[in-house]
Amino acid sequence: MQLRPLADRVVLKPIEAEETTASGIVIPGKEKEKPQQAEILEVGPGGVVDGKEIKMEVQKGQKVIYSKYAGTEIELDNKEKVIIVRQSDILAVIE
Repeated sequence: MQLRPLADRVVLKPIEAEETTASGIVIPGKEKEKPQQAEILEVGPGGVVDGKEIKMEVQKGQKVIYSKYAGTEIELDNKEKVIIVRQSDILAVIE
């Protein structure tokens, strides 16, 4: 299944980072709270949304930080989980 977001929507793939404690124990990403970093997989075309002109300012491949409880989580055919959010739910681009 391939997703093509509409309007000001963006498809994100969460980045699950492992964390190592001071004693060297690795804590897998699934044991921590929901990650807020993601890579952009697809970007919608923008356009007029709710009567306002929306220009897309993010691009495919960028790494971003998004709002904690934003978006809709979807599981693709290959069991990969992605999140669809509005561009306004993206807080920052990681450079």
